[in-house]
Amino acid sequence: MPPRIEPLAIVAMSATSALGHGLAAHLDALRDGRGGLTPNDFSSAHLECRIGRVAGVEAITLPTALGHWDCRNNRLAWLGLQQDGLPDAVAASVARYGATRVALVLGTSTTSIGSTEDAYRRLDHGRFPSDLQRPEIHTPHSLTAFVADATGIAGPALTISTACSSSAKVFASAERLMRLGLADAALVGGVDTLCDSVLFGFHSLELVSPNGCRPFDTRRDGISIGEAAGFALLERATAAPRAPRLLGHGESSDAHHMSTPHPEGRGALSALDDALARAGIGAETVDYINLHGTATPKNDEVEAKLLPRFPARTRASSTKGFTGHTLGAAGALEAVIALLAIEHGIVPPNLGCSEPMPEASPWLALQPAERRIDIALSNSFGFGGNNACLVFGRGDTA
Repeated sequence: MPPRIEPLAIVAMSATSALGHGLAAHLDALRDGRGGLTPNDFSSAHLECRIGRVAGVEAITLPTALGHWDCRNNRLAWLGLQQDGLPDAVAASVARYGATRVALVLGTSTTSIGSTEDAYRRLDHGRFPSDLQRPEIHTPHSLTAFVADATGIAGPALTISTACSSSAKVFASAERLMRLGLADAALVGGVDTLCDSVLFGFHSLELVSPNGCRPFDTRRDGISIGEAAGFALLERATAAPRAPRLLGHGESSDAHHMSTPHPEGRGALSALDDALARAGIGAETVDYINLHGTATPKNDEVEAKLLPRFPARTRASSTKGFTGHTLGAAGALEAVIALLAIEHGIVPPNLGCSEPMPEASPWLALQPAERRIDIALSNSFGFGGNNACLVFGRGDTA
């Protein structure tokens, strides 16, 4: 087992998804049990499904100096960077430590591929149209390079793309950078936007529900795809004694199959064990688990195998019924939701589930509930067996 890590403070965070812009909108929706999925009106051809679309992205205008970065993904990132006190918090960290001592670690799975799709649709004599001849937006690093430009952060900059665990793994990478003395603070997060590649790609795998996802329901029939931006600013605990904490992280790669988890959940269990060990706690102390819970038959079946590790008092839910599966942004978005659960004492319900799987039923929260949460776990399990678990806690319990 790995040794315990020094907790890190979450000094600021933000969330943008189909539930709305900002933390308050997300908290209200979670308390009310009100989801954000709507009929698909995004894809270039008809596809019967429900999606988690962020309102207002099309209306975002980037500042002139950042205009060359313009694409849907970077617009959504900009929206997420402008709320919940995040701009002031990032500026304060840059001023306190210096721009080169603040790291930037972001996760994404599709980055700005929507613009690349558009460019190929509009080929002009075999060439991209002039407005999309901007190489910087057609690369996997587009998101991180844009955010570095937008924030002035000049420290280590990493893009992590490990499918659905991408922006959960950013917390682990940031902790290592700070533990090794390569940074004094880190802005982490994830952004992914809707595009044809994911909508029709998952549909081709027969993984998209035509009706809306139902995590851990016996009748579950696939995912609903969403888009989101989630960010968190990490500093050492001494910088913000009362802020919530990143207590532990665990990662694994079981490589069992390109799109199916190990049938016994070995990789997921390994990530969970490492996360608890780094946090220095046992499973019995966990109050709430934000489950990966994609509502595909195999994912939920395998993740349910982890739940007997926890006592019956532990509440668990997937919040993808609220937002859809936001792919590379899911880890960051759901980490923020877990932190909201701690801060506000709210157990988010497992929206969309009316006939819970018997093996998960004892732990599932089917209705919103108010309850003190000291320790919360967030699971992210991606294609190819890329797994990550994060442990968060109150500042006064770290």
